[in-house]
Amino acid sequence: MRDRLFTDASVAVLYDALCAGRQDFDFYLPLVMSAGSVLDVGCGTGELLCRARQAGHQGRLCGLDPADAMLEQAYAKTQAYAKTQAYGQARAYATGHAHAKAGSGQTAIEWVLGDLSAVSWEREFDLAVMTGNAFQEFVADDALRVALAAIRSALVDGGRFAFETRNPAARAWEEWTAEHAVEVLDATGAVVRVAHDVETPCDGDTVHFTTTFTSPDWDRPQASRSTVRFRGAVEVASFLAGAGLVVEEQYGGWLRQPLTDTSPDIITIARRR
Repeated sequence: MRDRLFTDASVAVLYDALCAGRQDFDFYLPLVMSAGSVLDVGCGTGELLCRARQAGHQGRLCGLDPADAMLEQAYAKTQAYAKTQAYGQARAYATGHAHAKAGSGQTAIEWVLGDLSAVSWEREFDLAVMTGNAFQEFVADDALRVALAAIRSALVDGGRFAFETRNPAARAWEEWTAEHAVEVLDATGAVVRVAHDVETPCDGDTVHFTTTFTSPDWDRPQASRSTVRFRGAVEVASFLAGAGLVVEEQYGGWLRQPLTDTSPDIITIARRR
């Protein structure tokens, strides 16, 4: 089973509902609004960049994601926003592949289908963000090194990279159980139950788990298998330094609480050296 949550359109459409009420956007949005050009790595459904544009960001916004189903959601949002009064007159948006720039003028949002191993931006962005714990998707050390090198290349001199990863000391995976299942509504209004099941034994370093989606209105359940890597603050800083990025700020919560051993997250802002 592949990670169907991101690649299957019928499941990807549930992503925003599953992430409703997320606190991280209150942290990231001011960073985006203060930067002239922004790259959102693993942008998913494009919610953060759409909020930025809706809030009046006039610079370059670019979302990169390897899952076409997620970018379809992003494109649908920009199309819908363009038809509202949020931007006054309707403005053009388009989906993009490779390095094609989407839309026209300062109001465009670029949606790029691909991953960091296939891009070659050079000093084009003031800020790069990676939200939704996407940092943990880089399971292999070499994959993370490639990703960080690409991010550094994409940043202007002194540009910043903001992201978060779950603190391994908080052992978040212990709550990824059927007892903590949630329910959301799909596009038809059907109730969908979403439950996680972590594979054992689990060493707390690399965690494999299956997400199962069930609904009384569906013929059968759907399942998505995922693997994520947990890295502590010292290890994260070491990888950043190896890529030419220096930690500038680090927090343990979305209200900028100090990072401690019990913090649920390791939230980092690094700068290109």
